[in-house]
Amino acid sequence: MNYVRGLQCRECRAAYPVSPRAICEECFGPLEVTYDYEALRRESGPGSIVARGRSMWRYRELLPVEGAEILGLEVGYTPLVRATRLAERLGVDNLFIKNDAVNFPTLSFKDRVVSVALTKAREFGMTTVGCASTGNLANAVAAQGVRHGFDTCVLVPEDLEAAKIVGTTVYGARLVGVRGDYDQVNRLCSQIADRFGWGIVNVNLRPFYGEGSKTVGFEIAEQSGWKRPANLVCCMAGGSLLTKIGKAFDELALLGWIEGPKTKLYGAQATGCNPIVTAVKDGTGEIRPVKARTIARSLAIGNPADGHYAARAIKESGGWAEDVTDAEMVDGIRLLAETEGIFTETAGGVTVAAARKLIASGRIPRDQTTVLVITGNGLKTTDALASTAPVYPVIEPRLDAFERAIECTGRVSPGVPPSSGRIREDVLLSSGRSAPAAPLSSGRAL
Repeated sequence: MNYVRGLQCRECRAAYPVSPRAICEECFGPLEVTYDYEALRRESGPGSIVARGRSMWRYRELLPVEGAEILGLEVGYTPLVRATRLAERLGVDNLFIKNDAVNFPTLSFKDRVVSVALTKAREFGMTTVGCASTGNLANAVAAQGVRHGFDTCVLVPEDLEAAKIVGTTVYGARLVGVRGDYDQVNRLCSQIADRFGWGIVNVNLRPFYGEGSKTVGFEIAEQSGWKRPANLVCCMAGGSLLTKIGKAFDELALLGWIEGPKTKLYGAQATGCNPIVTAVKDGTGEIRPVKARTIARSLAIGNPADGHYAARAIKESGGWAEDVTDAEMVDGIRLLAETEGIFTETAGGVTVAAARKLIASGRIPRDQTTVLVITGNGLKTTDALASTAPVYPVIEPRLDAFERAIECTGRVSPGVPPSSGRIREDVLLSSGRSAPAAPLSSGRAL
């Protein structure tokens, strides 16, 4: 059954019918989807979810679809992992990782929002879809677009990571690089949507697209036994993901599916692009655009569309926000990998590093349950780790050489290998130590 009522302006509350539009004609505020919660409360419940397929579409009643065809039935329902070893390192009792680094098909949470957006594009009769992207969204639109028979065109800033470029073009999608930052790319996409009538997932399909992020919150609640975590830490780019996770918990509480106090929301950004964190810390909630200077390109949105709403959601939940340097971000990537075997991209490194600071400062109590949302896979941003890759011995294929290497080097420490990627065995074994670590250059691509 369809429970969608329509679209409503988040500012003046003006109502609109369901259509590919994102901006209120009265006040130019953003539109969002509204639902018939009374009917939902009467006709659905957690018991109806159990027998359904394990994907984000188990929560279809709370997603803005009206037709019978769903695109991306395999997306979502990623693991909620108890992070015991990371908890020990951070000094907390109960820590969990919501791991969207293994999402299908492109290893990021963007697979969720694209699944919803393309389902709506098909309902609207659109044949061409696209997006403005800092990387993960480009991958998701390219993969799902071609899979479901759309003509696909993706626009990105020209300095995107090589892995994300490959992860888009491999699907045969049209890719256009733009000389400018994300905000300039997004403005161009708005003009393209108006000119050609294409389904630009984060422009004219944005109200529907954003609802896909709620499924992260739905899954966390269900995987926790229909309970809310005390605290949740999530990275922020445009601010929509954190806001929608908060909305998901609020919707489940409104329907009576979960009980208990509100989850405190904690937002994380890179110091080189932190307008939402600044708005939280200075208490104004006002977003002042910045020029992004960080290696976390997936978070490099200097004028976040949902920044104001993210700052408000954080404040209303009783949470906080924190930013981290590029060096701290890389340490966060390594910490998660070394403790839990989860390789996250730079955005996830921001989440882990910010959580560490929030715990150390007492903002997050050590005895409460905390969930860290990991949004993407580290294979997409390996360049961020290249200059800190550890040196390692290269030996002759003899047992005595192996024994000497282990005896002399013990544990290999981080350092910078020579350009060949190898080091001379005689130098390493005679010295009994590894090369010194190279300093990180904060605020620029490594």
